[in-house]
Amino acid sequence: MADPRLTVSWDGLGAVYASFKSDGATIVYSATTSGGSTGVGLAVTLTAATAQTVELVADGEGVLGKLIKVEADDIANVQIAGSMTLAGGTGATLTRQKAIVGDLLIAAEGYIRDVATGTAAELGVCRGFVIDDAVATAAWVWL
Repeated sequence: MADPRLTVSWDGLGAVYASFKSDGATIVYSATTSGGSTGVGLAVTLTAATAQTVELVADGEGVLGKLIKVEADDIANVQIAGSMTLAGGTGATLTRQKAIVGDLLIAAEGYIRDVATGTAAELGVCRGFVIDDAVATAAWVWL
């Protein structure tokens, strides 16, 4: 058996999960989709309406975490802290040790990019940082 100390891995490190309501618009439950929604694996943020509800993150918005699962009653399980992979968007620049905000993939929400340090609004919501930017579709981040 291979020595696990010889493999670099951040999988599950410091993971914290929480339940929220899904918004029903950007995150839609589907009984036939793995994890209960096509949004599973994407980045989410809190909705403007209530702190109990999440939606897929839009360009320049703060990232709350990663959507893990959506139940039939529209309760969403979200990883809100620790190491995780998130996908970069269309205009994404992902740089190790730089904070992140939401981005779009063409017009689709739920992706990430580096914070624009010259944009005050983004500096107010940026969170976490990129650990490994080698794979833009599955960048390791720490929240």
